[in-house]
Amino acid sequence: MLPTSLVGSYAQPDWLIDREKLAGRFPPRVRAKELWRVDPAYLTQAQDDATLLAIRAQEEAGLDIVTDGEMRRESYSNHFATALDGVDIDNPGTALDRSGHPNPVPRITGPIRRPHPVEVEDLRFLRAHTDRTIKMTVPGPFTMSQQAQNDHYPDAEAAAMDYAAAVNAEIKDLHAAGADIVQIDEPYMQARPDAARAYGLAALNAALDGVAGTTAVHICFGYAAIIHERPEGYSFLPELAGCPADQVSIETAQSGLDLGVLADLAGKTIILGVIDLSDPAVEPVDVVAARVRRAFPHAAPERIVIATDCGMKYLPRASAEGKMRAMAGAAAVLRAEL
Repeated sequence: MLPTSLVGSYAQPDWLIDREKLAGRFPPRVRAKELWRVDPAYLTQAQDDATLLAIRAQEEAGLDIVTDGEMRRESYSNHFATALDGVDIDNPGTALDRSGHPNPVPRITGPIRRPHPVEVEDLRFLRAHTDRTIKMTVPGPFTMSQQAQNDHYPDAEAAAMDYAAAVNAEIKDLHAAGADIVQIDEPYMQARPDAARAYGLAALNAALDGVAGTTAVHICFGYAAIIHERPEGYSFLPELAGCPADQVSIETAQSGLDLGVLADLAGKTIILGVIDLSDPAVEPVDVVAARVRRAFPHAAPERIVIATDCGMKYLPRASAEGKMRAMAGAAAVLRAEL
């Protein structure tokens, strides 16, 4: 009951990535090789070592569901999006990010296709190094369509549907390779709810079509290190009630979200974000437990996964470790009460 998990990313070590450069920019949509501190000849080895550190940190903190920490990624989305055919990453286009700033993005110049599995070897590495439940994350088709300049398709909806086919194939391969849970990250559904309703939900449903394993969808208000202002509630959430995903990941800690919204998701497991990532200070166990208790009037404990609000990518490692331990401690307290 009340398993604990990261949303996806863990804090990358300073020896692996230039964290000052990372924090001083919006998440990259095209490749950002300048972020890596390690010589390209040794980068894969370094990323493997960092992944092992991330796995062990999660295990030692007491988390029940383990990710690879996304150690090999410059951002949550570009690792996958730039591996697809049909995009020109050497001559990028421009698109507005969720804060309204222009950003270099992949330029769609042909049909979006997945030429090969992108994250399966990463998943196999994770599976080989932990016996706990494992989760892998992939960027969502709607979000990728918003993070690209469309110079090929008649409209963004057509692009999103081809992104969906690529994501669908990846999810099926990840489950076949041993993933217990595959999570689709769709933050732009919250940022652009009208387009999400118009065609984003259809793209998400297509990405999940025929998938037999457990799936989740994550929507959020953006990285706390980048997007500082939080709205009072989600602009796109009840719409997910009918999608095929088994789990829905939301953030509640920094926003103080009114958890009455969970009534709209009665058929889903809730990945409940209860760790504030805007503050590196580690929350006391009783504070985290209280945040989880807020959900009990609206969702039975059997339907709740205790998690971070969003990815821990921008946190100092010591802070990330402490916050994970606080989650595990809160889970222990609550299990004893129940």
